Amino acid sequence: MMQGIYRVEYNRQLAPDVWEMRLSGDTSAVTAPGQFINIRLDGLFLRRPISICDWDERGLTIIYKVVGRGTEALAGMEPGQDLDILCGLGNGFDVSKCGDKALVIGGGAGTPPMYGLAKALLKAGKTPAAILGFNTKSEIFYEEQFRALGIETTVTTVDGSYGTKGFVTDALPESYDYFCACGPLPMLKAVYNAAATSGLMSFEERMGCGFGACMGCSCKTKYGNKRICKDGPVLEKEEIIW
Repeated sequence: MMQGIYRVEYNRQLAPDVWEMRLSGDTSAVTAPGQFINIRLDGLFLRRPISICDWDERGLTIIYKVVGRGTEALAGMEPGQDLDILCGLGNGFDVSKCGDKALVIGGGAGTPPMYGLAKALLKAGKTPAAILGFNTKSEIFYEEQFRALGIETTVTTVDGSYGTKGFVTDALPESYDYFCACGPLPMLKAVYNAAATSGLMSFEERMGCGFGACMGCSCKTKYGNKRICKDGPVLEKEEIIW
């Protein structure tokens, strides 16, 4: 983890209430896809945790959904403005645990970290496939970016307005050797019950500090209590207690 000042390069809307922001700054603390940053915003006591979508040596990209005062303030940021950020938080996805034909499954606002994971899997010589789930066609984002990676990408919508009608579990293929998932809790539980293999799941939780000091985001696992911000947000399927 490191603290630094990051500059907004661009901040643009992708879908209703969904924004993409590119930040320039030091990314040396980012070591795995699925890690997150914690952003200080003026007038708000707690920092706001946002997952990292993509990164390189110059900076990083985040995608966030406007759901409250913090993300509303983020949506109002302009290019050239600076943000105080804690970077490289959480444990992320362990690419070495993923099979050669892993599924990356993203649901709604859980889609962004799966893009960085897909790129990391390709870099490791693996052949991932992606399933992206949304409620309706107007909410879809980053489909083109996933397809541009050259991987098989399936999009589902609950109302059937685009792609496969139903949930991400309705699009699970017959053959895959591992899965990684991020999304709302009902989706993660459904994937847990439907998946035929082991996997890694990224959870969201309200966080106080973001680096394991306050114990505010602790959860029970089969191996004892773990802090989502420090020991997670990624947990193995076999340790999860619902």
